[in-house]
Amino acid sequence: MKFLSTRGQTPSLGFSDAVATGLAPDGGLFLPESLPDFSGQLGRFERLSYAELCFEFMRVFATDIPPDTLRSLIAASYTRFTDPAIAPLKPLGKNLYVLELFHGPTLAFKDFALQLLGHLYAHQCQVRRETINVLGATSGDTGAAAIHGLIGRPGTAIFILYPDGRVSPLQERQMACMGADNVFALAVDGTFDDAQSALKEIFGDQAFRLRHRLSAVNSINLARVLAQCVYYFYAWLKLPAAERSNVEFVVPTGNFGNVLAGWMLQQMGVPIRGFRIATNQNDILYRMFTTGEYRVGEVHPSLAPSMDIQVASNFERFIYYAVGREPQKVRDVMQTFKATGAYTFANFDRGSFGASRTTDAEIRDIIQRVYREHGYVADPHTACGFKEINPERVSVILATASPAKFPDTIREAIGVEPTHPSLEALKSRPIVKHRLKADAAAIREFIDRHAVG
Repeated sequence: MKFLSTRGQTPSLGFSDAVATGLAPDGGLFLPESLPDFSGQLGRFERLSYAELCFEFMRVFATDIPPDTLRSLIAASYTRFTDPAIAPLKPLGKNLYVLELFHGPTLAFKDFALQLLGHLYAHQCQVRRETINVLGATSGDTGAAAIHGLIGRPGTAIFILYPDGRVSPLQERQMACMGADNVFALAVDGTFDDAQSALKEIFGDQAFRLRHRLSAVNSINLARVLAQCVYYFYAWLKLPAAERSNVEFVVPTGNFGNVLAGWMLQQMGVPIRGFRIATNQNDILYRMFTTGEYRVGEVHPSLAPSMDIQVASNFERFIYYAVGREPQKVRDVMQTFKATGAYTFANFDRGSFGASRTTDAEIRDIIQRVYREHGYVADPHTACGFKEINPERVSVILATASPAKFPDTIREAIGVEPTHPSLEALKSRPIVKHRLKADAAAIREFIDRHAVG
C-alpha cells in the first residue's frame, strides 16, 4: 500500500518510508491512498487477542514489512502492558463502559502507538543500517510514551519539546528523569502550540531534516493514527453483539488524532454509530463541531493539560476527507488558517461527530460524581468524557490516562490520592531538562550538537 500527502505535492511513499518521514515535505500529513473495507470479515476477528488483532489490521497497511517480522514487532510492543487484556473494556452501568487505555509503561493511551513505533524505528535502523533522530512536541503524555518507546535503542536519539511549567510534575518526570544518553527533554518557553509551530518549521527545512534523518513522533506520524484504530476495533468486538451498532465512543482529545483514529475505522466498514469529542476549556474542536468555524483562541492552562491545545494538528487529515480528497482545497484551507487564525466551513457536515466542553470546575465535580455513583476514579481528561452521556446510545468513554498521574486534582476532588509504583520511583530521580526558546533556530542548534550519526 502507498501513502500520500494531504497537500498533494509529495510523491506517494511505502509504509516504512512514510513512517520514517513523519511530516510530508510539502507540510501535509500522510494518509493511505485508499481505505480498506473490513465490513465483510468482522466475524473472523472476534476471538483474537489484542496483539493478534493489531497484526491483522496493520498488515493491510505495512505491506513492505514481511508478515512474520511485523507479527514479532507487534507482539513485542505489547509485552509491557500490565493488564492481560491490554485495553480492558469495563462496564460501569447500563449502556455505559470505560475503555481503559492506561495500562502501558507510561500510563497513558499514547503507549499503544508509541511502543509499536519504537519497534518500527529500531527495525528500520537495523535493516537499513541507518541512524534516526526523532523529534516530537508534547502537551504531556506523548513525550513520555515516545521516550519509553525509544529509550536506549541503538542508532536512535529522541528530542521532545514540551511547554515548561505547563505539564503536570509527574508528566515532566516521565520525560526528564530517564537517565538515558539518547533522550533529550527540551523545556521550551510558551505553549504546546508554540512548540508544535517550531517543530513544523524545523521539518520544513529539508536540508536539516535530511542531514539528521529526522522523523516525527507526534500524532502527525501516520503509524500513530493507524495503531490507535486498533483499540476502537478491539473494544467494538468486546461489546455484546446487540450493542455494537448503537455505540458512541466518547473521546477526550485536543489534537484530534485520537478521535480521528476511531472515525477512520468507521470509514473502513466497522459500524460505529458515532463519536463525541470531549474537550476541556481549550475548546477549538468543540467550537468547530458546533459552529463550523475553526478559530484559534488563547490557551488557558487547565486541570487536563494534555488537551491545552488550540491548533489541532491532526485535523488536517479530517479536512482532506471533508473537502472531497482534493489537495488543492486542503492547501487553501490551511493557508487561510495560517494567515488569519480562522477558517469557516460553508455547509459543514458534522457527520457522526458530537462535541462537549468541560471547565476546570466541572472536571472536579465530575470526578466526584463518577466516584460517588460508580466507585470509579477518573483522571481529569477522562472526566471530560462524562460531561454529557446520551442515554439513547451505548457510550464507551476512553480513559486516556491513569489518575495516578494527577494526584493533586484527584485528592482535592475526592480525598483519595492515587499512586503507581513506576511514578513513585521517579520522585527520587534528578530532573535533567534543557531549557530553550520555542524558536526553530535554537532547537536546530541543539539538535546539531546532540544528534546521533
